Amino acid sequence: MSAEKKAVTIEEKQYLLRFKADTKSHLHVLSSDVCLTQCPDKICTIFCPAEVYKWEEVRMHVGYEGCHECGSCRIGCPHENIKWEYPKGGHGIVFRLG
Repeated sequence: MSAEKKAVTIEEKQYLLRFKADTKSHLHVLSSDVCLTQCPDKICTIFCPAEVYKWEEVRMHVGYEGCHECGSCRIGCPHENIKWEYPKGGHGIVFRLG
């Protein structure tokens, strides 16, 4: 009987996740101007474990397809500038055991 290798890094653990993405995002940055003028650290790009948020010169890009649905962005944005909703039924993250 062989011992199976356990996932040890974040990247290896994220490999165990699968996503069924909707065509419409369940995450919305309410105002890019708030990100640009009031949030110099772009904190959502740091606290999101799935790295969904990426700052692109003058706007925030949201890669909702890889969202882990943890809700961090609901409470983590100091300006309450992110609207988070559950994905439409049958869409979103699919967990696998590994």
